[in-house]
Amino acid sequence: MESLGEALRSWKAAPGVGDLDSLARRVLDDPLVVQIRRRYPGLEERTLRINLNKLYQYAKEDRSCRSCPGLERCPNDMQGHYTSITCAEQNGKWQLFDGKTPCARWLANEHQEQVRRRITSLSSNVDIEADSYEAEQMLDLDGEREDAVLQLLAYVNRTRTEGLQKKGLYLMGSFGTGKTYMAAYLLHKLAKEGKTGVIVYMPDFVEDAKALMMEPQKLKETMTLMKETDLLVFDDIGAENLSPWVRDHVIGAILNHRMNRKPTFYTSNHDLESLERHFSFTHKEGEELHKGQRLMDRIRPFVDIVHVRGRNQRG
Repeated sequence: MESLGEALRSWKAAPGVGDLDSLARRVLDDPLVVQIRRRYPGLEERTLRINLNKLYQYAKEDRSCRSCPGLERCPNDMQGHYTSITCAEQNGKWQLFDGKTPCARWLANEHQEQVRRRITSLSSNVDIEADSYEAEQMLDLDGEREDAVLQLLAYVNRTRTEGLQKKGLYLMGSFGTGKTYMAAYLLHKLAKEGKTGVIVYMPDFVEDAKALMMEPQKLKETMTLMKETDLLVFDDIGAENLSPWVRDHVIGAILNHRMNRKPTFYTSNHDLESLERHFSFTHKEGEELHKGQRLMDRIRPFVDIVHVRGRNQRG
């Protein structure tokens, strides 16, 4: 950003420009500075001249903002901020002060960054950077899932008004019906309300968790994140290749901590009975019905089932 000193030097070099006083007069006669003088008639000429640099910056950055080239190319001294001027009376005399005020584009970008920071994606290809999660898109794409979308919207509104719920949602349906999109929509909308969220793609996460057996500290940090986040989504649960250790000591421990505290959400191609059968069998231990039942006792009472119907949208 060009300073007043640089501007003065360029003005002096220009043909036909007068002395320093006439250069200062250019700043004082700027329409924005004239407005300040009208608003605060008690401001003395000497005070204005002492603060010429502030006034110059104020007027110049206002012009930049009116022809804003976008946040990335902001020409102002501080990106996304403009110089603001305030006046106050001190010891019987009016004084002039400057400050930096964030613009609307900066505030909108900061809000989006806060939303992004509140959502964590583990072993998931969900685009948590996107801000295109809209209810109209969920409804327009396939009218068959209207009931599911309405249930989801009701849940979001209930959380907004009442706070975190004890129960989550179990989004159940065929392949490609938009279950993951709906779960991501829920995370984004509630992240805008200040809630934190984690979405976990189960087939990849289970394999990653097995690898983390050799890194206990990292595993502990990952599990703590999943235990403590406001909203936890297990995406595509039932599609993972379970081991007894992951089932009992990772998933079981996380759900045991969250039940009756914070809501957990699921997307799955399985109904609850089929999911219980899935949890009851591992290639290592074979069938363990009581282990499947134990895990389902931490899921079934703490979810409302949402049937997501419709066409396969993939491809």
